[in-house]
Amino acid sequence: MTDSQHTNPVAPAPADVRRAADVVTPELVARLTREVVGAGQTRCHCPLTGEKLADLPESTPEDVTTAFERARSAQAAWAARPVRERAAVLLRFHDLVLRRQEEVLDLIQLETGKTRLHAYEEVSSVCVAARHYGRKAPAYLAPKRHLGAIPALTRARELRHPRGVIGMVTPWNYPFELSVGDALPAFASGNAVVMKPDTETALTALWAREVLIEAGLPREVWQVVLGDGPVIGRAVVDRCDYVSFTGSTRTGREVAERAGARLVGCSLELGGKNAMIVLPDADLDQAAAGAVRACFSSAGQLCISIERLYVHASVADAFLDRFVARTQAMRLGAGLAYGADLGSLVSESQLRVVTEHVAEAVEKGARVLTGGTHRPDVGPLFYEPTILDGVEEPMAVCTEETFGPVVSVYRFRDTDEAVTLANGTPYGLNSSVWSTNARAARAVAARLRTGTVNINEGYAAAYGSVSAPMGGMGISGLGRRHGAEGIVKYTEAQTVAEQRLLPLAPSLGMSDEQFAAFMSRSLRALKALRVR
Repeated sequence: MTDSQHTNPVAPAPADVRRAADVVTPELVARLTREVVGAGQTRCHCPLTGEKLADLPESTPEDVTTAFERARSAQAAWAARPVRERAAVLLRFHDLVLRRQEEVLDLIQLETGKTRLHAYEEVSSVCVAARHYGRKAPAYLAPKRHLGAIPALTRARELRHPRGVIGMVTPWNYPFELSVGDALPAFASGNAVVMKPDTETALTALWAREVLIEAGLPREVWQVVLGDGPVIGRAVVDRCDYVSFTGSTRTGREVAERAGARLVGCSLELGGKNAMIVLPDADLDQAAAGAVRACFSSAGQLCISIERLYVHASVADAFLDRFVARTQAMRLGAGLAYGADLGSLVSESQLRVVTEHVAEAVEKGARVLTGGTHRPDVGPLFYEPTILDGVEEPMAVCTEETFGPVVSVYRFRDTDEAVTLANGTPYGLNSSVWSTNARAARAVAARLRTGTVNINEGYAAAYGSVSAPMGGMGISGLGRRHGAEGIVKYTEAQTVAEQRLLPLAPSLGMSDEQFAAFMSRSLRALKALRVR
């Protein structure tokens, strides 16, 4: 296919072209990696061009042990600080990130290949989380009074203690948000962290560490190790007091097994095959624009992006006319500047999966409405945003997570059918409902088996509501990030109960029988008084 036959245009190159070597200098790499535990060497690459980005230290399992020793030696002193003092570090970090955002935007783009606007999503998400936990951590972690066994005679308080050292294994697709964004509540609750970021996107996580230390975090409290996931990731899981993992369902199962064998808690955000439902009364222009964002942000390499699109048959053609036109107008671009609508895939393996899923679907009868083309003229891993029609089992793209800029369109005739189809997968991470009738949309949302549901949005409304929990059902994971659940998971609950005046036993000369009768009368009275 020639350039003139390509569906999607290329965004104009910025006037002040910056290249990887201009941003990722030897001085920057040396500064960011000087405290990484490991004497070996590995490297990361830039998906926009395929060139080597940097040489990085590589850790061994023994280095992981050293990192945990350092973290444990620093954790107790950090936990002893008042929670408001720890939370204040997050608020300073918030300001520093906004002030220095151009630095991290460059790193995110160079390491992931995403557009600058999609990289900014990470910056804004991290700042929202930093502000939220910076303000709310003292309330989330404050001692709470509970009704005692016998009112007035028993006092009960719930205390929250940090777990110790949290092990975090973080992915490549959102290297800022899913590294420091998840670590912030762990630090606010008094824990230390040993993190293994993906090697290909480690510089972003290391930049976040540098800035958080500048904001006041003791440097020993956040340790970073680098290396192969099956080796170094396992070593982190096997040594920590709690596991935070974001990645594939297959790897998540193994993480859960290893944590369970040690009776260590874990939170897992795993894969998704997320559905968007367009009801017959939806604003079709709004829904088409929303579908572009929902399906193709970060080139579809987002756990909560939409891969299945269910449209009511009565409006399907009108919707697809709008959706296809908007998708074809998306500009591909590899520049370190705003202006492009779609960036690169991150690796050869991701490109291979996307290509194979589309090719197999077409071979078995699906139609490409737009896209379906590799674009090496833009960069080695660029792939056009793709809409497929006529997808059905056993096509892999029908049931397996593609994790790329590919969406399949299906038609339904009534709401019950749409809900059944949307729920017809073992995944349960995110979903989306579009309608001008808010009550009807909420009714559909309540029937969907996903951890988050967005109404008249694809994913950002729920994810950005950081006071509310976010996570998956089914094989999409365990636990939640954000809100109270996103911070208390990094703590151990302790109940301290104080008995006053009389014991919970026969006293004042009562026999056992008299004590039992007294307690029975008291229990009936408490129920009558509606005491909870």
